[in-house]
Amino acid sequence: MTVRSATALMISFLLVSACGPALVQQSGDWPGFRGGPEMAGVAGSTLPAKPRLLWTYEAGSSIESTAAIVGDTAFVGTKKGAVLAIRMSDGKLKWKFKAKDAVTASPCVYGNTVYVGDESGAFYALNRATGKPLWKFEAGSKIISSANAAPGVVFFGCYNNNLYCLDAKTGKPRWTKETEAQVHCSPCLAEGKLMIAGCDGYVRIIDPATGKDRHKASLDTNLSAAPAYRSGKVYVGSLSGDYLAVRVSDGKILWKHKLQSGGGLYASAAVAGDAVVFASRSRTIFHADSATGKVRWVFKAGGDSSPVIAGSTAYVGSDDGNLYGLSLTSGKKLWQFKTGSEITASPAISGGRMVIGADDGAVYCFGK
Repeated sequence: MTVRSATALMISFLLVSACGPALVQQSGDWPGFRGGPEMAGVAGSTLPAKPRLLWTYEAGSSIESTAAIVGDTAFVGTKKGAVLAIRMSDGKLKWKFKAKDAVTASPCVYGNTVYVGDESGAFYALNRATGKPLWKFEAGSKIISSANAAPGVVFFGCYNNNLYCLDAKTGKPRWTKETEAQVHCSPCLAEGKLMIAGCDGYVRIIDPATGKDRHKASLDTNLSAAPAYRSGKVYVGSLSGDYLAVRVSDGKILWKHKLQSGGGLYASAAVAGDAVVFASRSRTIFHADSATGKVRWVFKAGGDSSPVIAGSTAYVGSDDGNLYGLSLTSGKKLWQFKTGSEITASPAISGGRMVIGADDGAVYCFGK
């Protein structure tokens, strides 16, 4: 066996061991864009029925980056190129790192390291406690993809059409996979496999040890949202308004429907039990049955903010400047908070608190 094949075998073993359901939200943290490697958008804790605004941090720049929350700290990027570490207890700044360009990707926290890319194409590993840079990798093109990590490796996509697997300690590439268009989405890790939904119109199921396709499903439409995994399937929406379920074991499309309102789906879905919650650019938030894709309810709001499920409530930001809490079973509005502007970022929920940034430059924290 060659050194390279032995390394690939070890990565495969570590990923299969680490990417099972027990890893997701086991501690109640929210370590990345969708709360865990499976990108399911499900919180490990619930919020009070009427969450109260606990603090606001003025970032001085609009925020599209979704926060990561680990322990007592929320990590978030800004359009002016800052990565902020904010104390959860009182909203005070712990540290600030200045990137080369806008940080619209969500930070990914794994162990003692924060991983995040910027729109100049630089990808950083930062010390979680201090914000000091550990290493930097130059991809050379815009990074909007939020990273995902596993033991020894970190994955992210780039606008140069590449998906990268870097060594977590050194930042050196383990492998680079070239696709047919930009990799805008955040990669999903589940069942020892890596899934992306690309601008080239494919949902790809990839061997994370080698970067080679195991299966791929063709849609003939642009995809930008992160695939959301649950129970052997990933769920994703397209910019032409299609939403679908793909089986991970063979890449088969199990069902596909088109949104009647005609809006594209840029946001990632949240999936729990038999519920898949999508948000579209036609200001439509809807609940689809995970087995059939049949729509159960529709709420008129939405945009690019990805929904999050906490208990029996779905939380989502909207282009109308509101943050909503909706009943997962009926779609009825249970709670609403009006910010000063459009919300593009998605909620992050940990320890009974919710953090979200808005285009008005504020980071909001809600709880009891």
